[in-house]
This record gives sequence, structure tokens and C-alpha cells, in this order.
Amino acid sequence: MKILQVAPLWERVPPPGYGGIEAVVSVLTDALVRAGHDVTLWASGDSLTLADLRSVYPRSLRTAENVKDGTLYDWVHAAAAIGGATEFDIIHNHAGEPVMALAGLVNVPMLTTMHCLITSDTRIVWQHYSGYYNTVSRAQISTVPPLERPQHAGVVCNAVDVASFPFSTQKDDYLLCLNRVAPEKGTHLAIEVARRAGRKLIIAGKVDRVDREYYETLVKPRVDSQDVVFLGEADHRLKRELYVRAACLLVPICWEEPFGLVMVEAMACGTPVIAFARGAAPELVVDGETGFLVKDVDSMLEALGKIDTIEPTRCRQHVEANFDVPVMVEGYLRLYREIVGAPAPLAETPSVPPVPAFYAKDAETAGAETHRGGDV
Repeated sequence: MKILQVAPLWERVPPPGYGGIEAVVSVLTDALVRAGHDVTLWASGDSLTLADLRSVYPRSLRTAENVKDGTLYDWVHAAAAIGGATEFDIIHNHAGEPVMALAGLVNVPMLTTMHCLITSDTRIVWQHYSGYYNTVSRAQISTVPPLERPQHAGVVCNAVDVASFPFSTQKDDYLLCLNRVAPEKGTHLAIEVARRAGRKLIIAGKVDRVDREYYETLVKPRVDSQDVVFLGEADHRLKRELYVRAACLLVPICWEEPFGLVMVEAMACGTPVIAFARGAAPELVVDGETGFLVKDVDSMLEALGKIDTIEPTRCRQHVEANFDVPVMVEGYLRLYREIVGAPAPLAETPSVPPVPAFYAKDAETAGAETHRGGDV
């Protein structure tokens, strides 16, 4: 097949540090090329890929010092990608609404992967979108309000290149919180759990501008560089070193996380996960086998006392069977074939309730990642 992949412009593909969407795009695109497909990737100009790379800007927007507002760059990126798309069998959009808004201008089917959330401001794009979309978890479907036109093509879970993650059954005593430092990620709750347990906590993650106040008021004052250590954003090498030695990964998410790639990455290293049972967490963590699903800080603390009962080998096997790259690639190829050959919509839009008011508020904050890469 001749496939066009469109990534966000905010982070490089693959990302040098944080950037879940771009990490998924990277392994998917390269795997498709290795499988013999003709793939073109629109992304930042500093991206590294086996596909034919095209871009409107030489570097990721986050590393561009002279870019204060990336919105116009996103528009040009989307227009350039879609403007030359007539030669392709299918367009796979990972860059959100700017690309979706142009779907009706080209006679090529489009699949949009819903990496993030629909907000009150982006809903109008979804209402006028003429293509298909897929979710990255079953739980994510429940966050989609009734829409008039977009068609849900199915669920394809995100994946990691398991072989690129080290594995060890020997763990150190520290706890790990590796994510964006943000209220919806619950970084402050991870600190509370570690303090109450008397365990060392290592925090690694980027602090976006919108989350700076949260970091300064609820996280930074509790960092003492001894019991609570903040390392900043972890790159490709450091995060693997942290995962493989950690006693467990704490994921006290305070929103309906669409996926949660950090949980899969940790388990690939044989490191169990203790997560709040929200969003996609119950689809990723096998309660009692690869970690524990809990409801609050108290139950997270209780689960921590049982963490030694989790077998690292079981964690690795779970990821290999369900979240390795070949599993994701086959899922997307199935959707591509169905969409290209489908004379009619694949399925009716799921009949689900509108996004609750509290969730829409969370989405307004966390959903900024839709255009700028990040969460999956």
C-alpha cells in the first residue's frame, strides 16, 4: 500500500525525550516500511525515519527558540501534507484537528488516530470531519460524544518496541513516577504515597508552560533531592535505566487517560505498575499479575506492600503478547484494508453520553497535547 503518515510538528519523530505520539508514529512507520509498504511521513525536519520524510520546518517546534505560537505552523504543516496526498491509498493522521479539517479537500480516505481528547473547541472539527477515526483503547470510546459524521473504525492499542527495552528481575528499592509533571498525572499524589510508605521516589518528566504553577506549588517544595528526587525530562537512555531498576511505577492518574504508554514501557522492563483504575489503565495492567489497579492513595499504599508478589517475567510476557509493534501494525493494516475497500461507513458512531463537564475541563488542559504531541 501507498501510505501517508502525518505526525504532529511539535516533537521530533522519534522523540529524544517525552513524546508518546511521536514514539508510536516512529515504530509504526518504520515497521510498515520494513513490511514492504511505500510510506511517506510528514513530520519535523529533524525526524529520523525509514520512510520518505517531508516537512515544512527543519526542526521540532519545541526546540525552535523563535517560535512562540505553533498554531500557524500546524496549519501550514497540515495543508502541505494534505495538498500532495492524492497519490496515496490512505492518509493516517496522528496530528489531530488541523489535518482533520482538511479531509474533505482530498479524495483519499483518512484514518485519524484519536490520541487525545475532544474538547469544547475542537468538537466542531469532529462534527464536520469526513473521514474515519480509531481509538487507542476501549475506554476512550466512552469519552467520545455523539457525533454526526465521523465513523469509528475500531480500537488499535499503542505499542512499544519491546526488544529495545532492557529486562531485569533484579530491582532497586526506589519508586518511579515518569510522566508529564501535571495535575492530571497526579505527580503530587505519587509523592504523598512515597512519603507515607517511607520509600524513595524518583520523578522524571517535562514541565510544560501550562503546568509550571502546579510544579512550583505542589511538586517542587516537596523535592528534597534525597527522598524525593526530580530529574527533569528523561531521554531515551535514562528512562530505560530508570524503568528497569525501579521497584514499581506509580501512576496516580486523575483523568480518563486515553492510553498510558509509560505503563507498557515499565512492564516491558519487568517493572510492575500500580495505577489508579481510570481511563485505559484496566486494559493495560492485569490486576494482581502485572501490577495493581487501585482507587485512591490509601489503596495505592496498600498495594505497594504487595508489589514483591508480581513476577517481572509475567510483566514482560504481557507486553510482548499485547503491545509489541507487530500487534499494532497488523491492527492498523486491517483497518487500512477495510477503509480502502469499504463502500460505506465501517460502523455507526458509538452511542455514548456526552463528555461530562468535569472531564471536558480536564480535556481543555490535557488536550493541548493533541496538536503538540505527547500523551498516548
